[in-house]
Amino acid sequence: MPEFSKTWPDFTDFVIEITREIWDERKILALHDYYAKDIVVRTPGAVSLGVNATIQATYASLGAAPYRTAGAEDVIWSADATGHFYSSHRVCDVFVHDHDSAYGQATGKKAWYWIIADCAARDDMIDDEWLIRDTGGIVRQLDWTPRDFAAYQIEEEGGPENCVRPLTAVNNLPGPYKGYGNDDPWGVKYEAILNRIMSGDLSTILDEYDEQCHTIYAGGRSEHTPNSVNAFWAQLRSALPNATFSIEHRIGRVDDLMPPRAALRWTLHGKHEGWGAFGKPTGAEVYVMGISHVEFGPRGIRREYALYDEVAIFKQILLQSGGHRSVEPLSDREGAEPGDMTMLLQTRQRA
Repeated sequence: MPEFSKTWPDFTDFVIEITREIWDERKILALHDYYAKDIVVRTPGAVSLGVNATIQATYASLGAAPYRTAGAEDVIWSADATGHFYSSHRVCDVFVHDHDSAYGQATGKKAWYWIIADCAARDDMIDDEWLIRDTGGIVRQLDWTPRDFAAYQIEEEGGPENCVRPLTAVNNLPGPYKGYGNDDPWGVKYEAILNRIMSGDLSTILDEYDEQCHTIYAGGRSEHTPNSVNAFWAQLRSALPNATFSIEHRIGRVDDLMPPRAALRWTLHGKHEGWGAFGKPTGAEVYVMGISHVEFGPRGIRREYALYDEVAIFKQILLQSGGHRSVEPLSDREGAEPGDMTMLLQTRQRA
């Protein structure tokens, strides 16, 4: 395996420490030192080109959540013979929505959410990135549904003609990293499991997941047992029944004091033709970028994290269906109280 750097003890240290420096210590201009000048950063909500665009996006994120605190939970990484290193970095963030922001009027609520960032790096410099923030999990805690927040976002950004375009197969940009990951058996195993599930073989879940598995999924969902696994993957697939599922990157790792782990970056691309995660079928063409992490135990997968951005998906749907409209968060609607779960569930069912 190639050596990553003579400056940093190892690649994991590099990923965690520069993230802390940029986000926790607010040394945003250090991005010039760690990000390539022409880097492509893909999030479900947008595609940006160049380090200056990354700096602007970082300022915007901190502006929306200035009292944000973050903690790195894990870095699952691989390297190839060309000297390119690739990390899949899982982070839990917490912020207090105590001022008006891109998330709407201040609610005073504390929101926690997950981020997984996949980064390619070479010569102490990140030169390619894919990042998913669980925006659906954020806005649900601030009394929005993901669909309504997507509609609000479209209007706030100037309407359908002027709003920021979410990531699709059309506007995705190539970057310098061309690798697929590694051939570690744990990554190969997880890829086979996910391919079987997304091909419709839901019995795989009972065969391959621990009966007390812990699941952390898009939308801020945190549950136990394989029922939650079935609900998450089945609802995603049933919404896009004929879409093409593709594994874009695969890593498996075994490290000291850690269970065997795997990270997959995947896409699901096709038409919204079924009931499921995104409500009434619209026929809209949808591009889902997802990243998943698992930990294996003696009885199968004992923990799974899987993120995609619900808001970005609904934004794609609304921009094609014309269903956007001016909306307010649930707590601002007549008869609703902040955190009113009854109205929240009713609105989800209507979405």
